[in-house]
Amino acid sequence: MQTREVDASAVQALLAAAVAAPSIHNTQPWRFGLDPDSRSILVRVDRGRRLPMADPRLRAQYLSVGAAVFNVRVAAESLGWEPVVRLRPAPDDPDLLATVQLTGPAAGGQPSLSELYGAVARRHTSRMPFTGRSVPDPIVHEMISSARAEGAHLEVPDIMATRRLLRLTAAAEARNAGHPARAAESRTWITAPGADAAYGIPYTALGARDASGRIPVRDFTGALPVPQLPALRFERHAQAALLWTSHDGRDDWLRAGQALERVLLTATVHGVRTSMLHQAMEWPDLREAMAGSRRRCSPQLLIRFGYGPDGAHTPRASANVVPDALESGSRHRGTGPAE
Repeated sequence: MQTREVDASAVQALLAAAVAAPSIHNTQPWRFGLDPDSRSILVRVDRGRRLPMADPRLRAQYLSVGAAVFNVRVAAESLGWEPVVRLRPAPDDPDLLATVQLTGPAAGGQPSLSELYGAVARRHTSRMPFTGRSVPDPIVHEMISSARAEGAHLEVPDIMATRRLLRLTAAAEARNAGHPARAAESRTWITAPGADAAYGIPYTALGARDASGRIPVRDFTGALPVPQLPALRFERHAQAALLWTSHDGRDDWLRAGQALERVLLTATVHGVRTSMLHQAMEWPDLREAMAGSRRRCSPQLLIRFGYGPDGAHTPRASANVVPDALESGSRHRGTGPAE
């Protein structure tokens, strides 16, 4: 079978998938390029889109980039290639976090990631109440297997353990609200209705507060005089899953980001909504407490999942590609919906 040409339309499809990845506060902290000689997509971190207060070690930024890498893999397989990923391949280029080489055609015998391609554009964070109907065990097990396939762990605790994780998240949310610099940093990524913004989270995507206080939804607005949805009653017993890795290096963060997106897309395929609770990960002591009694456990993210309304769309920067620049191997900026 002849390998597909890496032309401008193919690269456009790859980047359109990449920019649909989730990123913290919809900062979209990535840049993309093409090395035509090796037929590789280059994925770089954009240090200008960091969150110094919430993410001083850049861990969440690496998770975001890892999610974009996974979407490139999904799109590549849907186009008939076998994507080969190398993480941080150039020690002399620390901003180059990954390359995705387009080899092919895709090998048979393994489950194809292309089955997730239709979910890439449909996946959105939902900060609204879920119905409370439990997600069936086979779907949960598939989500767990998705994380394991990417070298990470997804643990779905029982009701009591879930409540403990939510209490830690709520404690982190309270700390963030009481920390002026952190609250101000979050507010800078909120966009007003009708604003022509390519980054950040619009008010319409923020969701409601839980009237019962059980689900610690992040409050981006603080005391700002902005329109908010009235408090609503969320599900009584939330389903949540802790994504964690056995180690906590930069490569582990990139793998965790790929695992995160694989889990989210798997859930989306089955009509399951998801939202990400990152607050406790932003405080070292609370992040450590999220691990509980587990040994060699580095928590990366808490995922809330269930059935309910779809999440609102968030803005994305253009992923347009200039064919002439592609021929020279120039770099291109591309970004996508964080939420």
